[in-house]
Amino acid sequence: MSAEAGEQIPIYDVVGVGFGPSNLALAIALAEHNAGAAEPVTAHFLERQPRFGWHRGMLIDTATMQVSFLKDLVTMRNPTSDFTFVNYLHSAGRLVDFINHKNLFPLRVEFHDYFEWAAAKVDDVVSYGVEVVAVEPVADNGEIAFFDVLTSDGSTLRARNLVMGTGLRPQLPAGVETGPRIWHNSELLHRIPAIKDADPRRFVVVGAGQSAAEVAALLHDEFPRAEICAVFARYGYSPADDSSFANRIFDPEAVDQFYRAGEPVKDRLMRYHGSTNYSAVDVDLIDELYRRVYREKVLGTQRLRLFNVSRPVEVLDTGTVVVESLTTGERTILDADAVIYATGYRPADPTPLLGTLCARDVEGRLLVERDYRVTTESVVRGGIYLQGGTEHSHGITSSLLSNTAVRVGEILASIVDRRAALTPAGEYAVSVS
Repeated sequence: MSAEAGEQIPIYDVVGVGFGPSNLALAIALAEHNAGAAEPVTAHFLERQPRFGWHRGMLIDTATMQVSFLKDLVTMRNPTSDFTFVNYLHSAGRLVDFINHKNLFPLRVEFHDYFEWAAAKVDDVVSYGVEVVAVEPVADNGEIAFFDVLTSDGSTLRARNLVMGTGLRPQLPAGVETGPRIWHNSELLHRIPAIKDADPRRFVVVGAGQSAAEVAALLHDEFPRAEICAVFARYGYSPADDSSFANRIFDPEAVDQFYRAGEPVKDRLMRYHGSTNYSAVDVDLIDELYRRVYREKVLGTQRLRLFNVSRPVEVLDTGTVVVESLTTGERTILDADAVIYATGYRPADPTPLLGTLCARDVEGRLLVERDYRVTTESVVRGGIYLQGGTEHSHGITSSLLSNTAVRVGEILASIVDRRAALTPAGEYAVSVS
């Protein structure tokens, strides 16, 4: 419920909803800005998880990042920052070892540890274990000057600007629901300990991207008595296009070009360069899986089975899967101990919290300004910024790490530049009207 009349509540220049890598990067940018600012930007972040965590269910200890370590939380914005991955390595005593490794792509568990290291340095501006349950506009002289952010612990924060960093949600095909035998790959490492006790004999992995290939490889390693059946519509796993010229789609300048382009050009660019990120697998992992399939054919003990050019047409909560060939129509029935869908993610929709404040295009998508600020009614004085969910307007880097450091710098610059038009900064309101 809203704050009562006369009740004092904190007012912040920025309230961040969610505290994944994107809003963590923003918190760092704010800390660095405030260190030399005459007028600091006040901020607080709310995160429903009990501690910082980034795709913990897929922190496979052999998996590596698919972006360079230089695309960390800060380097592209401020290479002299104390929050760089290089400084983290130095603090951990591994800088020389990493240099000798001659690799641009750290282990995923190592990059997650870097995130936790950075998050611990700004934990004074974060409340963990707190979920945002509502956002209510606050009127002042006929304008919406503030947003009241209501939380699951009964508190209210008043914001001049909101930054929505609500992350991604697991995506499943229509009609599929998770259960004891049906998971999304985001749950993988949380599920494995329990299923090991059941001595499973067959897994079905649905999907053709990096996560699907990683899941198939891990299950093949962890369950030497089990059969791993990979089901996907493609003829084979397709390699990610990480060539130098194609990677320019992730450059900061590419966001400007994409934003200015007309819809037909945007559609073509996404089709041309989707293979840089979607349904694509690192070549080394493709080669490793092929070696395993071939080796098992030689040995006559095939455990890794690829159902290519196929799709699951029926999946029962008992784990029974009916797989249909897209070329012949032939059907195969597989009784699995678990069916894992590695079918990607979708941006969390922030609009249920925001009501009717936000403008949309003819396709129902949010209208977003170049500074990642949602287009709102003219009476809305504060800003609502999106970290994610802007692929239709800003391109493929919308929810990726590649441009995070630059994006948060642009959002912060927008907030600072627009602050002169807002109510003068102050930590607490006198009262709630």
